[in-house]
Amino acid sequence: MRILTCCLLSVMLFACNQETGENYTLEGNLRGDIPEGTTAILRRITPQMQYEAVDTVQINEGSFLFKGTQVSPELHVVTLSGLRGGLMLVLEEGEIEVTAAVDSLNYAKIGGSPQNELLSQYREGRKSIDQRNASLSREFYTAQSQNDLVNMNALRDEANELQEDLREFNTSFVKEHPQAVISVSLLKEMLQNPKADLAQIQDLYQGLDESIKTTEDAQVLKTQIENGLRTAVGSKAPDFSAPTPEGNQLALSEAMGKITLVDFWAAWCRPCRAENPNIVGVYQKYKDKGLKILGVSLDRNAEDWKKAIADDGLEWQHVSNVRYFDEIARLYNVNAIPASFILDENGVIIAKNLRGPELEAKIAELLP
Repeated sequence: MRILTCCLLSVMLFACNQETGENYTLEGNLRGDIPEGTTAILRRITPQMQYEAVDTVQINEGSFLFKGTQVSPELHVVTLSGLRGGLMLVLEEGEIEVTAAVDSLNYAKIGGSPQNELLSQYREGRKSIDQRNASLSREFYTAQSQNDLVNMNALRDEANELQEDLREFNTSFVKEHPQAVISVSLLKEMLQNPKADLAQIQDLYQGLDESIKTTEDAQVLKTQIENGLRTAVGSKAPDFSAPTPEGNQLALSEAMGKITLVDFWAAWCRPCRAENPNIVGVYQKYKDKGLKILGVSLDRNAEDWKKAIADDGLEWQHVSNVRYFDEIARLYNVNAIPASFILDENGVIIAKNLRGPELEAKIAELLP
């Protein structure tokens, strides 16, 4: 009788979903203390790495249930109101099951659908790397508190080796699992490395399953790869134009010198502001020898942008659409700032993302 009842319930659920057009259920079971009134929030991770709210449900006795329609598999995250952390999963057609402790959502067990099985396989495969990384962080913090420079340097070297291990693991996973949605995210992560091997990433993308290449996330990745190749060292820098602080349009082609530094930055970017004094020093030293700088701000507020220019003494030319990571950033495949490109007098990119002493050394080499 119990088996028959379960079968009838399954048929009823399927029929109900068919009538409403729903094709997925996401059921979660949580362990631990959950404050009364806590809600579970389902958010889509967009191809631009924004979090877009999809649905919110009440948690009852540690359980929650989302139902809806998903056309193609996409990365989503579930968060709990008032609690830290989140649970990444692939939302797709089927019955997805999640089991987790509220204080460690990142280590949830996810199953019930093909893409989430692949995601779980990836997480399990890199678990030892994550554990070692956490251990290194604790050791480095201890060494830093003791001002143990020798151990700090050794731990940095080990951390660099661990990053290489992770890069190799991710590369192997993408090669072996071309049908996985997570493989697209791994390629996008590789692309953010300033020293990324674009040719290798393009080859890995070409090897993805056709069903994955048609997703919106993969199409954005394809554009990013193309833009990355377009702005590789040795390529002609794409021209663009945007408003100056005074409101006039200025094109890159109109702002070039013997050597031109295109500097992507923003008033809200602390590393950018920390690097600005170095850029000011380089500019003052080499502007009379032919160095030009065009600052491209990714600010969202024009007043903040203009104030930062004045406060930091940035005397070169500036442009901004005041639209965060806008079309110019996408054209140059800029996913994080500071980012910069050094161009020769013909607009050919000869170096990228140099900072501090490396930037000055390169400019000194080009403008002796």
